[in-house]
Amino acid sequence: MGCGSCSSGGGCGTKVGGCKSNGGCSTGGCNRLNVFDWLSDMELPTSFEEFDIVEVRFKGGRKDFYRNTNQLPLITGEPVVVEVPNGQHIGYVSLKGELVRLQMLKKKVDNNEEIKSIYRVAGEKDLEKLEAVQGLENGTMYRARQIIGELQLKMKLSDVEYQADKTKATFYYSAEDRVDFRDLIKKLADEFKIRVEMRQISLRHEAGRLGGIGSCGRELCCSTWLSDFKSVSTTAARYQNLSLNPSKLSGQCGRLKCCLNYELETYMDALKDIPTVNRPLQTQKGDAILQKTDIFKKIMWFGFKGDNNWHPVPVGRVREIQEMNSKGQQPESLVEVVKEPTTKELLAAQLEGNLERLDEKFKPKNKKKKKKKPAGLQSLVEGVQQAAMKKQQDRPKKERQPQPVAEGRPEGKPERNPENRRQRDNRPPRPERKEEHRHAAPRPEGSGTEVAAGPKPERNNNQRRNNRNRNNNRPRPPKPTE
Repeated sequence: MGCGSCSSGGGCGTKVGGCKSNGGCSTGGCNRLNVFDWLSDMELPTSFEEFDIVEVRFKGGRKDFYRNTNQLPLITGEPVVVEVPNGQHIGYVSLKGELVRLQMLKKKVDNNEEIKSIYRVAGEKDLEKLEAVQGLENGTMYRARQIIGELQLKMKLSDVEYQADKTKATFYYSAEDRVDFRDLIKKLADEFKIRVEMRQISLRHEAGRLGGIGSCGRELCCSTWLSDFKSVSTTAARYQNLSLNPSKLSGQCGRLKCCLNYELETYMDALKDIPTVNRPLQTQKGDAILQKTDIFKKIMWFGFKGDNNWHPVPVGRVREIQEMNSKGQQPESLVEVVKEPTTKELLAAQLEGNLERLDEKFKPKNKKKKKKKPAGLQSLVEGVQQAAMKKQQDRPKKERQPQPVAEGRPEGKPERNPENRRQRDNRPPRPERKEEHRHAAPRPEGSGTEVAAGPKPERNNNQRRNNRNRNNNRPRPPKPTE
């Protein structure tokens, strides 16, 4: 994860720890157990003095507080040379400013003279010495494990950390029982010619120093952000109805997972509404034994002896059965039996429904009231309507709107309906006219074209209508175009 030197406590090659990204790499390996400084972008008042204690990070996420006695302009992620007992060491600034004061209150560290000081900002030579010393740590750890095996000590050596001045080495180990390592210290000191410090750590701290990926698919909490380890017991798994399988409940450290405590309070609040079942529920079918409880759905599953089927029962029904059993009563079944309606109840419900439908049928309907237009708009509409009526009255009767002209017909002539033409063609032919009209007066003999004087004969209305239709149907020549 991250760069090659992240696992050894910080720095990306020759660069400062955190890759000059305000104390954090994009890969997340350099900022192990890092604290986000949300006051870093805020400017301090001119008369305000910055807190003189700085938090420094070492290998494996170990942190300590040091006093900036020389008032050095430090930057988060910058390497510094700090004071340690009988020598000096190199670490990386992880936090500075007022947040350091809050961290000291959280970890219960007193601001007194016991806090060591910062000597200077680490240079290139200091960093080269640190890299050379860190290169000896793996070989020292393997050789120390061989010595532990020769002495047959029941302990596990997990890590070795050299001091920057190569005068001291700290050996981190874990063991279940007390270990007498006096002979081991003598052999290690003679082998490596350094002062030896043995420090026992728990299995959780060991997993945090080594790192890894958990069963959830994410990096271990103890190696990224979790610093305070709380005790985890199997009762947390029982409250959450988890199977007590050690292989599933234990983490990489071999202990119960720390995440079992994360949701424990939520389960405790949900369990307040669920009754405790200490003995089987007594029913007429037999005794029902609790098999499973769905905490958030509030459903409890019971099963009878000799029956592999489980029956879901709501929480309220379980309380009712417990109250009945306390009174010496036994219900017919776990689930409350729903009574079927009788024929009288069905007829009564049907009659009530018919009466309601009749009431709705003969109920007077509320007429929708027309919305009144505003006074100004209504007067304007009335004026426009009156003007249109007056214009229509003054218009001459013969004036008609021009009709569309059909193709191939004279302009202004309306298109005839083909239905009328089809009916006219299907009519029987007219009888031939007689030479003498029935209404014409007889001509006197001996007279040529002269007609006897006298009143004109009256014509029939049918004859006038036929003459008018004949004249209308007579083709007319088209009008000359200009």
